[in-house]
Amino acid sequence: MKKIFLALFVVFCLSSLEAQQKKISLEEIWSGQFRTEYLDALQSMKNGKQYTILNFNRATRASTVDRYDYETLKKVNTIVSSADLEGVDYFTSYEFNKDETKLLLATELEGIFRHSTLGVYYVYDLASRKNIKISEYKIQEPAFSPDGAKVAYVLQNNIYIFDIAAQTTQQITTDGVPNKIINGVTDWVYEEEFAFVRAFEWNSDGSKIAFLRFDESQVPEFSMDVYGTNLYPFQYQFKYPKAGEDNALVSLHMLDVASGKIDAIDLNNTYYIPRIKWMNNPNYLSVQTLNRHQNYLKMYSVNAKNNKVSVLLEEKDAAYIDIKDDLTFLADDSFIWTSEKDGYNHIYLYNEDGELMSQVTKGAWEVTSYYGYDANEDRVYYQSTENGSINRGVYSVSSSGDDKNKLAVKEGQNSADFSADFTYFINTHSSVTSPPVYSLYKALKGEKIKDIQDNSGILRKLKSYEISPKEFSTLAVNGNDLNMWMIKPANFDASKKYPLFMFQYSGPGSQQVSNSWMSYNDYWYQMLASEGYIVACVDGRGTGYKGRDFKKVTQKELGKYEVEDQIEAAKQLSKLAYIDEDRTGIWGWSYGGFMSTNCLLKGNDVFEMAIAVAPVTSWRFYDTIYTERYMQTPQENPSGYDDNSPFNYPELLKGKYLLVHGSGDDNVHVQNTMRMVEALVQANKQFEWSIYPDKTHGIYGGNTRLHLYTKMTNFIKNNL
Repeated sequence: MKKIFLALFVVFCLSSLEAQQKKISLEEIWSGQFRTEYLDALQSMKNGKQYTILNFNRATRASTVDRYDYETLKKVNTIVSSADLEGVDYFTSYEFNKDETKLLLATELEGIFRHSTLGVYYVYDLASRKNIKISEYKIQEPAFSPDGAKVAYVLQNNIYIFDIAAQTTQQITTDGVPNKIINGVTDWVYEEEFAFVRAFEWNSDGSKIAFLRFDESQVPEFSMDVYGTNLYPFQYQFKYPKAGEDNALVSLHMLDVASGKIDAIDLNNTYYIPRIKWMNNPNYLSVQTLNRHQNYLKMYSVNAKNNKVSVLLEEKDAAYIDIKDDLTFLADDSFIWTSEKDGYNHIYLYNEDGELMSQVTKGAWEVTSYYGYDANEDRVYYQSTENGSINRGVYSVSSSGDDKNKLAVKEGQNSADFSADFTYFINTHSSVTSPPVYSLYKALKGEKIKDIQDNSGILRKLKSYEISPKEFSTLAVNGNDLNMWMIKPANFDASKKYPLFMFQYSGPGSQQVSNSWMSYNDYWYQMLASEGYIVACVDGRGTGYKGRDFKKVTQKELGKYEVEDQIEAAKQLSKLAYIDEDRTGIWGWSYGGFMSTNCLLKGNDVFEMAIAVAPVTSWRFYDTIYTERYMQTPQENPSGYDDNSPFNYPELLKGKYLLVHGSGDDNVHVQNTMRMVEALVQANKQFEWSIYPDKTHGIYGGNTRLHLYTKMTNFIKNNL
């Protein structure tokens, strides 16, 4: 085992040894006792010198949009307060129009799926202080026209345009029908896997709107029982395409706003349209398309004058191509793009015709976030793993790839929120020893101006608790150096033997071994360590930020190499003198639950116990876009699906197994757990299981998390 980094709470740990410290409790964790302070989400104003924040006054129950100065961080004025708005108790989000003369205010928001919401929206005019309701109904995804005169939105699967001055509404599409036709917003699977909801965009002069239309007619329907509190439960039904089944037919359409004429754009029978984005020239739209295997991307340029389509960029991959939001069109419609085509995710610059001008970044490390381009200084701003895959730093470089600046590279996690003109950025830094610290920097050279918030309070609070350091290292497993962390009991004695409890997620491109501040689960691991357990996490093959090949080796075999790595890692750790090889457990949630189940079965000579929360038990049950990206279809790759589906070999169960699911999980359906349960019953294998009524994939609400973690803790204590 090669040590690469060991985080020690030097003063902190010394103080812990001087006196008996309190042990963390589940009640403290899930009541928010260890919550860190976060900087409220800010929006930079166009002048680049000021920003706005949505504030809520608990005493008066009023919302305000307040303006602040970057240099002083002091409040300049209040732009709008709900206390001054008739009929609006408070609002929960806001959005400026292009020239910052109007605001969209959202109230009464209710969630639909992971990202989508319905809400009542108002347009607030800063000059006149008039507040106009857009619709009497709850609507989706309102968006200002570029001149701020109109708002387009979606209501009941149709697109509408509201004229603010005239207070009139024009219905644009008329064929929208629930569970059949959707205009202007995405279906369930696009929202979940391509991570966007609004599927329409104004062009730069407001003369056109491009939008997607989804025909879900042939998509199989999924239903869930909702138990609620009434005498009878009811069924919630929605379209959910499982691997190998029909997806919605998606098509691109162009609205001429003045005439109301809508044209269908011919994209040569494309399968997926995961992004549309207008160029600065109002006559040109970029459209990204993917084939069903998601390994062949085409970016088209659509001429909105004549609807002619030409290919701007093509990219192929032997495995798959990830869809990102890094596409940026510069003033002349040359564009910045990110790609893994050289083996690592890097930034590229193309001219307006799609010809490569330069590879902006290069090296055996990954660009993890693209922040933007400052044309005045010719600086590309980004975040990367140049300081090691478990760390993140903020950098800038010229568009030619020269003259790199290190802006915020302190060991740990660094992220940046830039002002509109790239004069300033607010850096968020955290590490395993430091909770989030927010600081103001000048962007060009990375000069720190001042700290804004440091979360020193949580460090003071934790001094009275028993906390063990999280140790980082690498483990040589199956020909790879895998990142690992380990937490030992505070009174660790190398001459004793301890049970080992492993955690992992392991999904494609994910990362759990990260030099960052503690999550809720980390406090739970500290509690387990105080009870005498060693807790460890290993990021195996298929996880992210170590290059394309490391991530994509699991292609067509989800659950094979990842499971092999966890089993081998457990074997190696069990050889350590202080690990009891007869007391090894593993747990995970979602993909991690799929993994922990497989590890207990296929590694039944290594693991004595496993917990699986909301697990996939067969990729045949999961959605098309995610599953087929990595597995192709079940018809093409049946063995890849079935050889690693744990309910196909329940007879391998030897250890103790706890299975947990929420009955209202619209993502990983409870069907997965029910099939696993039935397989184990028919194999006459004893196990424990728990269903949380109406709870979604996150299994939360009220005391739910406390109850769940109490159940898991008791299971660990009783079986490991």
